[in-house]
Amino acid sequence: MNATSLPLTPGADSPAASRRQAWRHGWREFRRSRMALPGLLLFLLFVFAGVCAPWIAPYPPNDVDLGNLMASPSLEHWFGTDELGRDVFSRILYGARLSLIEGLLSVAIAAGIGVPLGILSGYAGRATDAVLMRLLDVLLAFPGVLLAIVIISILGPSLFNAILAVAIYSIPIFARFARGSALALKEEPYIEACRSIGMSHWRIVSRHLFPNAAPPIFALATLRVGIAILTCASLSFLGLGAQPPSPEWGAMLATSRSAVLIAPHLALFPGLAIILLVLSLNMFHDGLQRVFDPKARRD
Repeated sequence: MNATSLPLTPGADSPAASRRQAWRHGWREFRRSRMALPGLLLFLLFVFAGVCAPWIAPYPPNDVDLGNLMASPSLEHWFGTDELGRDVFSRILYGARLSLIEGLLSVAIAAGIGVPLGILSGYAGRATDAVLMRLLDVLLAFPGVLLAIVIISILGPSLFNAILAVAIYSIPIFARFARGSALALKEEPYIEACRSIGMSHWRIVSRHLFPNAAPPIFALATLRVGIAILTCASLSFLGLGAQPPSPEWGAMLATSRSAVLIAPHLALFPGLAIILLVLSLNMFHDGLQRVFDPKARRD
């Protein structure tokens, strides 16, 4: 029997085996970060709370009980009640959904606009790079929260306008990060090989450059989600984001200011929820950075 008649079997060098090996290596590096897995589990707990809030919340979030105002935490109301007798625990669960929407949607909009602009700028170079980067520098010239306040003052206070404002000031961050990745990748030998065989620019960017730039961009996105949640909560606290009676954590903190001395639980639980959610995303980001960044592994 000659060599050409031997049956083909998937070996260690097959693409599927290489992908499995890469996933195993990535998971091993992710677990080596002591905070990454607890952060992921805590984040998934908030996702579960937000998605399943209608089924696990003991009371409707806006159900008013005027006979039970600002009650302390008890077996009937685990986190107590607010100034209108609404169950704080139920509002925290529904608020998790709003906070996740704020963070994920604002980052999705920012990345959806900033990443293509950054990759186009870095890959094209020259005049295209100069024009796009100068336009983005205009946005970077303003402090992020101040720019968000200006945008909301023009559009009007609402949850969606707060998400849009946070997304707009986050676009330059994703664009500059993607541009840096594109500048580094376009000088790699395999990109030069693609050019030498006459591959189109669109195919090079879509099939080779963007897939290799995507992992570190995804790691950045997890960090930016936490920052976006914190910023949206700050805007709601100032009355520029979600409006009462929405069970948004920043808005809940705003309404608790007048009663913080006599009912501290009204500010304690929303504030603790914001801290834990943002902390979980930062811990998760540390694990992803260890997977995607060899320098982080050495450190």
